[in-house]
Amino acid sequence: MSEHDVSASGEQPLPKLNAGNQLFQDLDSNVSATEIESLCMQCHNNGMTKLLLTRIPHFKSIIIMSFYCPHCGLKNSEVQSGEAVQEKGHRYELRCGSKADLNRQVVRNGTASVSFPDWDFSAPPTTTSKLTTVEGLISHFIDDLSMDQDQRKELVPEVYEQIASLIARLRTALDLPEEHGEQNSDNAFTVVIDDPTGNSYVENLCAPSPDPRLSIQYYHRTREQMIQLGLLNPDAEDAQETEEAGQGQVVTKGPRINALQESLAAENVVRAVKEASQSHEILSFPANCSSCNAPCDTRMQMVDIPHFQEVIIMSTTCDDCGYKSNEVKCGGAISSQGRRITLKIEDKDDLSRDILKSETSSFNIPELDLDMVAGTLGGRFTTIEGLIRQVHNELDSRVPFMEGDSAVAERRERFKRFLSRLEDAAEGRLFPLNITLDDPMSHSYIQNIYAPDADPNMIIEDYDRTFEQNEDLGLNDINVENYEHGSEKA
Repeated sequence: MSEHDVSASGEQPLPKLNAGNQLFQDLDSNVSATEIESLCMQCHNNGMTKLLLTRIPHFKSIIIMSFYCPHCGLKNSEVQSGEAVQEKGHRYELRCGSKADLNRQVVRNGTASVSFPDWDFSAPPTTTSKLTTVEGLISHFIDDLSMDQDQRKELVPEVYEQIASLIARLRTALDLPEEHGEQNSDNAFTVVIDDPTGNSYVENLCAPSPDPRLSIQYYHRTREQMIQLGLLNPDAEDAQETEEAGQGQVVTKGPRINALQESLAAENVVRAVKEASQSHEILSFPANCSSCNAPCDTRMQMVDIPHFQEVIIMSTTCDDCGYKSNEVKCGGAISSQGRRITLKIEDKDDLSRDILKSETSSFNIPELDLDMVAGTLGGRFTTIEGLIRQVHNELDSRVPFMEGDSAVAERRERFKRFLSRLEDAAEGRLFPLNITLDDPMSHSYIQNIYAPDADPNMIIEDYDRTFEQNEDLGLNDINVENYEHGSEKA
């Protein structure tokens, strides 16, 4: 279709993307909005809708929409998240006990629910996304609940009393002490933001270190959440209702997973990768770029790490936007114990050591005040210098609420000093350092340059996993006996 073509409905086609074929452009003076003539729902005449697809620090990629009708004067504006659905859902739990907590910035995606466990109050997902603060969230709920209270008082006085009591609690929550240390305030409360798409955020006041008042949980979406997000067909065969044999009870089955078939499929994948690696071939399969969603290729090859095990390295490169990603997957049996590896880094040669950080491993460098939880960066096979640089790049480009006019100057300067220390460590200007990998699956590794002898600067500790660690890894409910028969009955 040429630039002068017109669709059958008479509408002009959308303009072509600019250089690089990137759908979401950085917000600057060169980015212009796309204008589309559309129907006004109030007077049913044609108005004008403006669309701007851009990137800003807090929302990452967003879609800004504005509508104006010159006939009746109707105006409407909206912001929607343009981010792809993340691999896992995010659940933020914040304990608010001071004014600083109320002033935390919050990105609430339209798919996120907000709840206050202390008051048994929960707000379902909305149709729009919002950038606000914790205080702004509470004030918004107060305004919504206060609507039509006069009518409720006349028609349903019992409901009026319940809502009035909740509004009073919400108002008292805004009266918190100024100091962070006064956590025993009677008005302290907990707020939970649960977003199955993983595109909501709560500001971390201690970034890049963990915030003691803020906890983040990553979880796999349930079947109901997948259906609500449009990621799963509710009429698929594995969702059909079946009658349970012998009981006449109607139950709804989840996805039918045969553990034996899953195991055989995984073995076939590993066998194919091994065969390709032995012939020095690299497997390649089509995928979509997680940054611009353009078609790209993901390459895979198995690598044998001496004195450790075989791992699968996957790499993705997008020719359209230049996005690059690599990840390491460990194979083999599940270890009966976790492993903690500590290495003292004394010179630049130590920075060149190979390191494998699995996706279940956390790591920390106390001298840099760096503490990264499990799941950060995914799986990585690189050098110690490369790992520090990857942490630097990720924090510099992806940590929200550290850029723009809304960023607090003190925290911004502290964050810049932290990044500067990371750069000094990667360049070999800061010694000694101690790096610790803690992997409950025992799939992480730091190169021993003295192998097969012991490394005098390395300490390896094996430990028994806790119940909570086994629960997070899904090991408490695993069935390793007669699972073939169990899956057939399911």
